[in-house]
Amino acid sequence: MRLNENDESGGNGGAVASSGGNNLLGALRPADFALLRAHLKRIDRPAGGVLYEPGDDVRHVYFPCGQTLVSFMVLLEDGRQVEITSIGREGAVGGIVSQGRLPAFSRAVVQMEGPLLRLDGVELERAKETSPPLRNLFARYADCLLAQVFQSVACNATHSIDQRTAKWLLAAYDRTGDDTLRLTQEQLAAMLAVGRPYISRVLGDMKAAGAVEPRRGRIRITDAERLRGLGCGCHAAVKRHFDEVLSGVYPRANEVAGHGMVITNGPSFRP
Repeated sequence: MRLNENDESGGNGGAVASSGGNNLLGALRPADFALLRAHLKRIDRPAGGVLYEPGDDVRHVYFPCGQTLVSFMVLLEDGRQVEITSIGREGAVGGIVSQGRLPAFSRAVVQMEGPLLRLDGVELERAKETSPPLRNLFARYADCLLAQVFQSVACNATHSIDQRTAKWLLAAYDRTGDDTLRLTQEQLAAMLAVGRPYISRVLGDMKAAGAVEPRRGRIRITDAERLRGLGCGCHAAVKRHFDEVLSGVYPRANEVAGHGMVITNGPSFRP
């Protein structure tokens, strides 16, 4: 479902008073967050909603909040699409580092519905020119995102579908803070570029191991530690890098996701 960037439906359409459940915004110093606050607008997007397509001008930056999860999907010549990485409340989607309206390379699609804070890229550039600490924070996040993509490429090339499935579920679990993921088996299969019967078999094995319980439109994680034992070390490697570069930004599974809550802006990072 293609979404119009100018469509305000489903959100309050006004400026927000806090970081709204996005850890990257919450890591800003109060004075730096004040540079962005008046230009942030909350929007709500359903699962399957496309923020932008390949070739689109990237005019806005989107900050997923609470349990919202967005995926970068690369479109292949045969019509398939493969997820390269996903972004939750620890980050941002769009022109976070680049200046101007560069065309998008991949599709950005909402995997788990929920609120996002949208910021005009022009306003972000103005704030970065005004505040070196703010510019440094987003540059550090770009490093973390690049490391996440690198790790994903290595994982896709060397690890089994079973391991990659476990890694994806664990990453979603940490980002959302919820052991019940609003995700269909068809969605998961499409992201991993395999058939639904294959994913059904993988989830069946995980259920037998006591790690997950598939439900209609949901996948519940029943034992996160057992699930970690079925996966690879790629998710842990990404988390370690976030901790080294942006301490406190990558969420832990036992943290409150802040979905639907007003969270006071309280920085945990000092450039």
